Amino acid sequence: VKRGEKVLDMGTGTGIIPLLLSAKTQGEHFTALEIQKEIAEMAARSVAMNHLEDKIEIVNGDIKEASRIFGGASFDVVTTNPPYMNDAHGLKNPTEVKAISRHEVLCTLDDVVREGAKVLKSGGRMYMVHRPHRLIEIITAMKQYKLEPKRMCMVHPFKDKEANMVLIEAVKGGGSWLKMEAPIIVYKEPGVYTDEIYSIYGY
Repeated sequence: VKRGEKVLDMGTGTGIIPLLLSAKTQGEHFTALEIQKEIAEMAARSVAMNHLEDKIEIVNGDIKEASRIFGGASFDVVTTNPPYMNDAHGLKNPTEVKAISRHEVLCTLDDVVREGAKVLKSGGRMYMVHRPHRLIEIITAMKQYKLEPKRMCMVHPFKDKEANMVLIEAVKGGGSWLKMEAPIIVYKEPGVYTDEIYSIYGY
């Protein structure tokens, strides 16, 4: 996030992404959208405890309505860590907080990408964390809504394990050019982060 930019975090949960971004970047304002009322209230308490009410706004609302809530082309950056799993059938309690956070119970990947594209300004950027097994769906949806994937990075728990997360940056209205970055390895041994992870988190 660059100086003066406005950011929307879609499906913010307890608000950790806008809290980190407000500390680590020079963005002007951060809006965080969360559909679960009790979770949104937790996020708002975290913002208040950090005295960031003038910089971060928590909105209790539906991702599927993001463009109606905020208006089109209203943000420079969208961040999102959406529900990964699309096999929501068979869940014992689809209204449970963990189920809503992890499974596409209340929104789909298409909803997230569509609404993210609508609220982004031309040339704006979407940053998404997701699972590698859904990469084809992600790229297809982004292309459909004129979001061009520009940077991608696989995240591996250990150097000898397959990737379990993918990080993607896409630009609204961008041309076709994708940079595949070096993979990120999280742990060098169980319970011990790699030097790269420590540097990312600023330890």
